[in-house]
Amino acid sequence: MEEGQAKMQKDKEQIVKRLKTARGHLGRVIKMVEEGKYCIDILQQSLAVQAALKRVDEMILADHLTHCVRGALEGKEKDKQLEEILEVFKKGRN
Repeated sequence: MEEGQAKMQKDKEQIVKRLKTARGHLGRVIKMVEEGKYCIDILQQSLAVQAALKRVDEMILADHLTHCVRGALEGKEKDKQLEEILEVFKKGRN
């Protein structure tokens, strides 16, 4: 597998569907802000976007661990794969 190349092995259609749902929610958030809608309604919609993206992240990580990392741990690239995962977690905490 080439570095940086995303290869969804499983759930690709479901991931794309969830991303499109998140995009739709985000569009709604933007429209609500532009229209000056009630703050709590905007926040609820924003939380829906974040929840959808978190679920996508979980699915992608599970796929990565199942396919990419499992194979790398059996080979020479285990340290590299583990470092990549740790970096992603660090970025997610900021």
